[in-house]
Amino acid sequence: FEGKESDCQNEDYKQELDKLKSNVFRKITLENKSRVDGRKFDEIRELSGSVDILPKVHGSGMFTRGETQVLSLVTLGSARDYQRLDTLTPLEEKRFMLHYNFPPYSVGEARPMRSPGRREIGHGALAEKAIEQVLPNSDDFPYAIRIVSEVLQSNGSTSMGTVCSATLALMDAGVPIKKPVAGISVGLISDENNYEVLLDIQGVEDHYGDMDFKVAGTEDGITAIQLDIKLNFISLEVVKSTLDIAKNGRLHILDTINSIIDNPREELKPDAPRITKYQIDPDKIGLLIGPGGKTIKGISEESGAVIDINDDGMVSISSEDASALDIALNKVKDLTREIKAGEIIKGKVVSIRDFGAFVQLTPSKDGLVHISELENYRVKNVEDVVQINDIVEVLVKSVSPDGKVSLSRKALLEDSK
Repeated sequence: FEGKESDCQNEDYKQELDKLKSNVFRKITLENKSRVDGRKFDEIRELSGSVDILPKVHGSGMFTRGETQVLSLVTLGSARDYQRLDTLTPLEEKRFMLHYNFPPYSVGEARPMRSPGRREIGHGALAEKAIEQVLPNSDDFPYAIRIVSEVLQSNGSTSMGTVCSATLALMDAGVPIKKPVAGISVGLISDENNYEVLLDIQGVEDHYGDMDFKVAGTEDGITAIQLDIKLNFISLEVVKSTLDIAKNGRLHILDTINSIIDNPREELKPDAPRITKYQIDPDKIGLLIGPGGKTIKGISEESGAVIDINDDGMVSISSEDASALDIALNKVKDLTREIKAGEIIKGKVVSIRDFGAFVQLTPSKDGLVHISELENYRVKNVEDVVQINDIVEVLVKSVSPDGKVSLSRKALLEDSK
């Protein structure tokens, strides 16, 4: 700027200084074969992690790589907690959500917390894709799963740090993932003649480098990748070198994860909801719901459990209390069970007629014990044998096509005799 001082602005000096830094950085890397922090090109910063950090959440995991640290928290819910996406297409639902937060303090800044920007949305989507591939299906694990990842400190590749901390949190929560997932970022420094790929890049290497290639996966393969480049293109040779070095780094990180927690916990945390599923005949959905939802609301209020029904007849019952879960499930089974000929059932006498007694077999089904089937002798008066509210054991003789149930008390008396 000699002779041009009066025309130069502060930004001009900043730009030239940044160019100088970039040139020095590239010279150190390509000519001196060294990194700014003294690491080898294929060396990962110090790793550490822990699980079960917060006692009340359903799962928690912290992962630290050098000066990058991410805390992930898992929350489990029922089908009512699925995220509903109202788009131009028919209503969609997501059972797995990963939300990534990058607060200002993670990079030493003091500024207001804003709504999610493209960084938060993009990094969260990448980490979500990486983890989603190893989740159990909804039949094996009928829970909504939400992960919130908080970046506590940032110096390079927080999205891949999120993948690692999310894996720890899921296993801590007892989610039976197929394999642990780890992620690593690979950088590139190049000129016209040669290049170097750098494993586990930090902030300055990302800023002055030519590439940020994020690779996440298990020991068996890749689950997600994202490539950010400042060049017009990269060669296949660079891609191959990147994937090779990323695999070595990924396996190294997976060893660290396995040393912290090697398998998902066998039991969910005490505060996590318990969910069970039960298939009913779709024709009995209306019976279970009742007029205006009266029946299903009554079961929920009495048991304290949350009950959801799909159109295919799959009933989902959830509660933090295992006993409430059992109560609700038994009531659903009793209400929707099929009465079959040959069954022996205990029921309550709910009505008496001259020709016999009606016995309640389930909350929705009564059967008739004809007067001739009450005793093994001739009965003149039904009330001589049974009274209203008596509990009697009866044999199901037959079920007619229109659902009428014929019962016998006499058959059991003859068998016992």
